Amino acid sequence: MTELFSHGGTVHAVARFLGVAPGDILDFSASINPLGPPAGVRQAVMAAFDQVVHYPDPDAFELRQAVAQRHHLPVENVRVANGSTELIHLLPRLFPGSRALIVAPPFSEYGAALARAGWEVHHHFLEPEEGFLLSLTKLEEQLSGGFDLLLLANPGNPTGALIPLPTIARLLELCRTLGTVPVIDEAFMDFCQEESAISLLLADGRGLILRSLTKFFALPGLRLGYAVAPPDVIRRLAELVPPWSVGTLAQAAGLAALADDGYPARTCSLIIRERELLLSSLASLPGLRPYPSAANYLLVQLTSGLSAATLRDKLLPQGILIRDCGNFPGLDHRFFRVAVRSRQENERLSALLALILGEL
Repeated sequence: MTELFSHGGTVHAVARFLGVAPGDILDFSASINPLGPPAGVRQAVMAAFDQVVHYPDPDAFELRQAVAQRHHLPVENVRVANGSTELIHLLPRLFPGSRALIVAPPFSEYGAALARAGWEVHHHFLEPEEGFLLSLTKLEEQLSGGFDLLLLANPGNPTGALIPLPTIARLLELCRTLGTVPVIDEAFMDFCQEESAISLLLADGRGLILRSLTKFFALPGLRLGYAVAPPDVIRRLAELVPPWSVGTLAQAAGLAALADDGYPARTCSLIIRERELLLSSLASLPGLRPYPSAANYLLVQLTSGLSAATLRDKLLPQGILIRDCGNFPGLDHRFFRVAVRSRQENERLSALLALILGEL
């Protein structure tokens, strides 16, 4: 049963296991915008359907242009891909070297992609007692051991902890001094866009930033992500991305999503409000320690002796799926993650957690 919960968002496999329809499960394990896709996406996908008889634009040029305009960049700084995970799996071929340091707890695909390519993978563990905040002093001590690549997520996934821009600037200087290439995964940065390190990394002239269009715009089934990097890195990356990586319908959806100018503000307003309410609600329950987050999810530590796997199994018959984080390097059986969803859905989760914890 372990493979059912190796990632968040395994709602189809879990539904088959439970013998129910996917729509019967309230999925808190995947951190997807509760607003759903922008209004124009459905119409754009339907309008583009007649084009599926042709191969998609292999360069996804219009979508690249839209992404570049969003960040006020030349199109040469952007490469679109079939989700940011595709880009993660290209990193071992994109950058030379054999030793990588990953800031942990991390998204599991970083280590999986590097290990599959024969890289030596190490972790820099952030401490729960310190709120999973990054200490440059501690990082420098480990990074000085000689690493070709540094990978970290900002905000952290699954922690939600944000590394402020001044710290990122010093981190880039540290990487340059030590000869380490930085890769920053900003898959959830849309929820705090003003903290993006894009301009800092491009000014540094090395490394790469990963971005996702699927979490913020609620399009995980279409697979859309992109990289921002100096033009020479983007050119090398373009040679590695498989032909026709991004399909016609996904390109149309991405263009429509980016064209909705009001959607980001509506999303951030909702998430900030509901995240704080959910954080407060969970913090009021005995046996739970939720951590503050800059993203659309909360990492929670169980302090009552209950394991996250047991809690997950108690919630499943109620049609609720949470993310057991026990398989994240740097975390253990006490941690789980929940997405920030609608007010009603969040309140249902809190009420069920209160019942379960009250029975202990």
